[in-house]
This record gives sequence, C-alpha cells and structure tokens, in this order.
Amino acid sequence: MVHYISSERLTLERVNEIITNKMTIALSDDAIARIEKCRNYLDNKMETQKEPIYGVTTGFGSLCNISISKEQLSQLQKNLVMSHACGVGDEVPQEVVKLMLLLKVQNFAAGYSGVQLVTAQRLVDCFNNDVLPVVYQQGSLGASGDLCPLANLMLPSVLGMGDVYYKGRKCDVMEVYAEKGWQPIELHSKEGLALLNGTQFMSAYGTWSILKAQRLSKQADMILSLSLDAFDGRIEPFYESLHMVRPHKGQLETAKNVRTYVEGSEIIKRHKEHVQDPYSFRCAPQVHGAAKDTIAYVASVIETEINSTTDNPIVLPDEDMVISGGHFHGEPMAMVLDFLAIAVAELGSISERRTYQLIDAKRGLPSFLVAKPGLNSGFMIPQYAAASIVSQSKQLCTPCSVDSIPSSQNQEDLVSMGGNAATKCYKVMENTERVLAIEIFNAAQALEFRRPLKSSPFIEGMVAEYRKVVNFVDIDQIMYKLIHKSVKFLQDMVIE
Repeated sequence: MVHYISSERLTLERVNEIITNKMTIALSDDAIARIEKCRNYLDNKMETQKEPIYGVTTGFGSLCNISISKEQLSQLQKNLVMSHACGVGDEVPQEVVKLMLLLKVQNFAAGYSGVQLVTAQRLVDCFNNDVLPVVYQQGSLGASGDLCPLANLMLPSVLGMGDVYYKGRKCDVMEVYAEKGWQPIELHSKEGLALLNGTQFMSAYGTWSILKAQRLSKQADMILSLSLDAFDGRIEPFYESLHMVRPHKGQLETAKNVRTYVEGSEIIKRHKEHVQDPYSFRCAPQVHGAAKDTIAYVASVIETEINSTTDNPIVLPDEDMVISGGHFHGEPMAMVLDFLAIAVAELGSISERRTYQLIDAKRGLPSFLVAKPGLNSGFMIPQYAAASIVSQSKQLCTPCSVDSIPSSQNQEDLVSMGGNAATKCYKVMENTERVLAIEIFNAAQALEFRRPLKSSPFIEGMVAEYRKVVNFVDIDQIMYKLIHKSVKFLQDMVIE
C-alpha cells in the first residue's frame, strides 16, 4: 500500500494507518510540481535580487548580517547541518524517527520551503527502506524549530555522514549508500535551513503521543468498568440524566462508555449496602472526561501543525516574496504537549487509586487479593509500583513551556522548550500505560472473588482474553513477569 504525499490535509488517523500498516510513501504529482516550482522561483530570485535574503545568501541566527558569496552557498548549507548536529542523551525511539521523516516530507510537499526535489525524494527513500538515522533526545530548544535533532536526522539521510539503523542493526550510513547506490546530496541555497528549521521533532513525538493517548483513554474506560464491577461499585454516578446537568462532552462520553461496558452485569444490578463509592470510581466520568476533552483539543493542534510549513524563511512564489518569520517557533506544540502530559498523567493517577481500593480489604475482597494473606503478600507490591510510576509522571508534568533560556547571542531571546515537553510527554504516555496494566492485573484478580456472579458479556470477554496471557494468582508468584505481560496485552489489544 502506498500513501501519496501531497498538499492535501494529512489526518492523524491516516498517519496511524501509514505506520500501523507499514505503508510506503511517494510524492504525488502535485507535490512534485509544488516543490519544483518553489525551487525554480528561488533560483531565479537569487539571480535578480541584489539585497541579501536571510538564510539564502546570509549566515544564520545572529550571523544573519554576514553575506555569503555564491561560490560558498553549498558549503554554507553543509556546514550548517554538520555544526548543528549536537544531539546528546538517549536515542529517539525508531518509531518517532520514522514519523520525523514522514512529517518533514509532508512539510516540503506544500511547496514553500525551496528544497530540491532530490532532497525530498531522499527522505522518502529513507522512510520506505527503514533507513532510520540515529537521533538524540536532548538538544532542541524548540526555538528555530528543532535544529539539533533535525540536524542529526539529516546528516546521514542527506549528506551521508553518521549512523543509522538499518535491517535491525546500527551501522555507518555509507554502508547503506553503497548497497543502495546512493550519493550524498549537494545542498543548494536555503536547503540547510529548510532541513533543520521546523517542528518535526516536537510534532513527531506529539503525533506518537496523541495516538497513544487516544488509545489509553479508551482502555482506561474499559478497565474502569472492570474495576467498578470487581469493587461492587454503583452505576448511578454514570447515569446520563445526571451528566446532562453538566454536559461536558468527554464526561458524557465516559459515562456512556461505562454504561455500555457493564450492560448485562449481574454484579452491577445487585443491591448495594453502600450509598457512595470513592472518588476514583464515582468521579471517574469527570476525570476521564476532562482528559478526553484535553486529548481532543491537543489532537486538533497537532493535526494543524503537521499540515503546516514550519521552516524559515518561507518562500511564497505566487506573491514573489521570501519572508523570514517565526513559523519554526515551538510554542504551539510546547503548550499542548505539556497539557497532554497532564491529562494522561491524571488517567494514571486515578487508575492507581482504584488499584489501591481493590487491595484494601473492602466489600468482601481479601487483603491484597489473595485467599491466604500473611503467608502470601499477593498484590501488595504492584500497587507500590503503580504509585512510584504515578509519582514520576507528576514530576514530569512540570510544564516546559513556561521556561526559556536565550540563545544565539540573544537573537533567539524567547524559546519554547518544546523539545523537552515532547520527550517527557512520551514518557508519561508509557507510564500511564504501565499503571493501567497494573490496574487490569488487580481488577481481573478481584473479579474472581465475586463468583459465581458474572459481570457483563463485554467485561467477561475482555477478562477471558486477558487470562490467555496472565493467570489468576492463587499463591505468590514472580509478579514483574505478569505485569510485563499485562502491558503487552494492552499494547496488542484490538480496539474498534
């Protein structure tokens, strides 16, 4: 299957299809025409305009007042990529690197960047052949875009320098060039800036994170429903009539989901001695719902971003203008990535609280969910693990977007720190997935103590699938293996 890159809107749903189905990509005729039109215009502009054009005939950043001769323009662009490749820290996950390639090509396809067609095509080839440059997580200020990580992305893919992952191993990129018959690309004017300016590091992380957040939100409702029945909770806090007097969209959706998932449960219908449930159950529509509304908003911002041209300067052939602006600035992404991390961390926080309620010897459930507590510690320590993870997520939710450290001799005097917002948001997504895995681990165990009563067909079906990979714990076992299997269960779960 092939996805044709064009100037048409790329949806998050389509990105998910491309990645999940391992589709290849190709430049559409429209994209090719736009790229060539912009490059031809820029070449002609350089021949006719005597005044300096930032980043085209000048240096970069605070060196913007230094003019560069025509003979040195190609070397200028090459020097830019080499000097900016300063990434450090842990490596960017390969799935995010692949998204960076996709989103950079999408950026070029709009026809406002001035790159050569051969340059855009090389990124397409890297994507299709899984030639994935080694990129590092630390180095971006989210100021003139993601200069540092994008330089590490482009150094091997375009210039033939540095390391890549290819066929399951890390190697020098020139090994791949030799196999493929590729040659390093000689960059033309402005191309270095087009390659390095932009928000594709932030937006690739953001795309991965929002797709994960959408999935976690659905799973959180499913696992909540299982925990509700396992805890012998009440259904009234999920009635539609209650939520219509405070009709936040996400809140209404959460309540509806839970009602649907517990439909037909013998446990939910039986008489309850208790008149109220703890907040982690009773207020779940409000908490899960607020997360849903946040996720929806963040998704709209990210989708706008991945369909935007975010390098600099912007080349506008139809208006006969080359404008140095600020589209590379990461503030729109930095703020929503901070927001997304907070929302998904809260899904983890409330999940951990439900896990605690299940092990606390309430409502007929044994201490730590084992028949012989004392001799067996049972599910005591998985809750510790969840609490530890939740605590880390809370610390990661300190916003990055309110920080700024000036750079480039104070030319870039307010930066977004969106790169840091992106990487910590990714960690929060992983953390919350692990916390939800621990909740389903506990809730499935607790449900067994409600027998012979049955839960709903949906919940019983979900638990039956879960039991294919994680067994009931009768006596103490090595728990980390079961938790890891629970995480894998959530990752493999098919969600309609």
